[in-house]
Amino acid sequence: MQTMLLAEVQWGQVGVVLGVFAAIAVLLTVCILLVAKFCKTNADEKVESILSHLAGANCGGCGCTGCAGFAEKLAKGEAALSDCHVTESDQKAQIAQILGVPYAAGKPTVSVCRCAGGDNAADAFVYNGAADCAEQKKLAGGHKACKYGCLGDGNCTRVCPENAVCIQNGCAEVGDRCISCGACMLACPQKLFDRIPADAKVYVACSSHDRGKAVMDVCKVGCIGCGKCAKVCPQGAVTMQDNLPVIDYTKCIGCGKCAESCPRGSIRTR
Repeated sequence: MQTMLLAEVQWGQVGVVLGVFAAIAVLLTVCILLVAKFCKTNADEKVESILSHLAGANCGGCGCTGCAGFAEKLAKGEAALSDCHVTESDQKAQIAQILGVPYAAGKPTVSVCRCAGGDNAADAFVYNGAADCAEQKKLAGGHKACKYGCLGDGNCTRVCPENAVCIQNGCAEVGDRCISCGACMLACPQKLFDRIPADAKVYVACSSHDRGKAVMDVCKVGCIGCGKCAKVCPQGAVTMQDNLPVIDYTKCIGCGKCAESCPRGSIRTR
């Protein structure tokens, strides 16, 4: 009986059917490969082209997880070239051409910490929690009596891709290896880091807007808003705003007289 059933099967027709299915499978595979090769979106090509010109530091200073994410945002118009402070100007100019936007190279910058408190600043209480500035800030704003000051747990040091930030005497300091990526600026819950021109000679190492007596009660080196720095500046580059000196680096000639006149050492030289 089985022999008769096998005999009735038209093996030639079965082979033809299998051959047709195999040909269709091969044809679909070829079509998929051709679509993937020749129909790649312009957006993907733009992202790849932008990425090839970025520095590749993956520092996160632009607010993205890495350069690939930043390239995608640039391609979509959701980010600006100025958000990246690591890529060289000539490469940024190439990216601007890809994006079809104007580009003017800015002056190189470095990051500074606008606080010199640390061990010079009084503690409001003893903190025994996690060594994390953001977590510490959740507890009554942190253990420092100055609500503006560095909390000293080193979030900035852990995110710096160049190891340019360190904690000295309980306060963050930026060294010569800074590439101005901005990772420290994003990591600091006190928002103490700022960019200044790389050739700047002086900067304000205080962020307190309190009046003199209140500052003196909690910190040995905090600015008391006396205004001597503004009075001695020969270029009028220093002005007092909300009890703190503000330096206009387009006017500053780096003479250092503001730092010399400061009775508290709140203006520091580089």
